[in-house]
Amino acid sequence: MAIKFQYNKTSLQQQEKQLKMRERTLPTIKSKESALRMEVKKTKHEAEILEAKLEEGIQSYQHMVALWDEFDTSLIKVENVRLSSKKIAGVLVPVLEGIDFNVKPFSLFNSPSWYSEGLGLLKVLATTGIEAEFLGLKLDFLEYARKKTTQKVNLFEKVQIPGYKDAIRKIKRYLEDEESLSKAAQKIMRGHIELREKKLRNLDLV
Repeated sequence: MAIKFQYNKTSLQQQEKQLKMRERTLPTIKSKESALRMEVKKTKHEAEILEAKLEEGIQSYQHMVALWDEFDTSLIKVENVRLSSKKIAGVLVPVLEGIDFNVKPFSLFNSPSWYSEGLGLLKVLATTGIEAEFLGLKLDFLEYARKKTTQKVNLFEKVQIPGYKDAIRKIKRYLEDEESLSKAAQKIMRGHIELREKKLRNLDLV
């Protein structure tokens, strides 16, 4: 990104103002990027734990696979998923507050003895699965924000701050050269005036 500027004092003041603003803001953005990196790492770890828990839950009930054909799946369903949101390192992310299940009553005498255990298992697996989905969503939000923040840090550090410094240096050099030329021109003009005055005085003496 090329920094646009003009070779005058007004432009110099504008460039210095922009540079100070970015130098003042950069530490805050870096701090945010660091916090987001930590949150991303933490959320990834939580997601791995949940995935392992889900896999473990499924594996531990493999012995019941043959029985699931007998299970009445209409007995349980997710009634409501309670949500909220909170800010993490300045980023609004979804939070899972809780899951409400609707369990239909069933006869303990007429149903297989393992139905109660099956309902408990489905609740655990459904809860873990939904939690994993929300962690994935949270991770997407955090990853996106981290990438954007990293891009901004790089833009400030590698493009804009060096660009404004270069523009300021060029304007200052130009203004210094202009001032030197102006002083040199004034000196030459004074020399010409003094020489002309001297010639006029010599003519008056003749």
